[in-house]
Amino acid sequence: MMRCPTPLLALGLAVLFPGLAIAQEAPPPTSDTASDFYCDKRKLGYWFYCAKPEPAEVPQIAEQEQVSAAEELSAITSELRELKARAILYPSEDNVAAYIRFQRAQLDRASLFSDVWQRAIWQDPELDYTLERPVGALAKKQWQDARASERDSAMARLSQRYGLFYFFSSTCAPCEVMSPIVKGVAARWRVTVRAISTDGGPSKHFPDYRVETGQRARLGLEPKVTPALVLWDSVTKRPIPIGYGVLSADELQDRIYLLTSKEAGHDY
Repeated sequence: MMRCPTPLLALGLAVLFPGLAIAQEAPPPTSDTASDFYCDKRKLGYWFYCAKPEPAEVPQIAEQEQVSAAEELSAITSELRELKARAILYPSEDNVAAYIRFQRAQLDRASLFSDVWQRAIWQDPELDYTLERPVGALAKKQWQDARASERDSAMARLSQRYGLFYFFSSTCAPCEVMSPIVKGVAARWRVTVRAISTDGGPSKHFPDYRVETGQRARLGLEPKVTPALVLWDSVTKRPIPIGYGVLSADELQDRIYLLTSKEAGHDY
């Protein structure tokens, strides 16, 4: 009788040699009778031990702890600070050289970041802020001309809705500078100006001034700062403070344009 080590081989032999008797291997023992099977029920032959060998333990490889990019960057920054402090406090050649090398490596990293940043902006117009606010000389000039034209159109309609309160003092040196600027801008755009003297003194630029009787407080202005400018919206019946101190004509017109024509966050 022939012993067959595997069921598949036994099946193949049975098909080829129908008269051949094939003994089947005994089923493997259960874990509860492992020792009896190996030591009592089987004849020692191939098995020269009387205990089922324990499976070798597969060493467990510890998973590498994942470090976030923020933690990695923080570690680099800390290392740079430490090397710098060591080089300053203990300025040996080794310490100074170590700091320089590490700093150079980070400068190279920053240069790479800057280069990739610029390339990304070039290739995606949604990322390029300079399309909205150019920085190049030619594009900037074109943007400034277009904006000035838009501002002038808004200023031309200003007098239909707004008036201007101008608070000054006869003893205020900045007021002497600001008064002709206010008068010139108002004359250009035909805006009515109500000049109010905070100390009762006159102004050669606004001879028809009025003396203050609490107007600044009612308009919500800082009571002690002159010169001060505020627009009055005749539609909403509310004041719009423009600013204090000396402003150039261009800056004054820009502020009026932004406060009356642009919502916050739409011109930056």
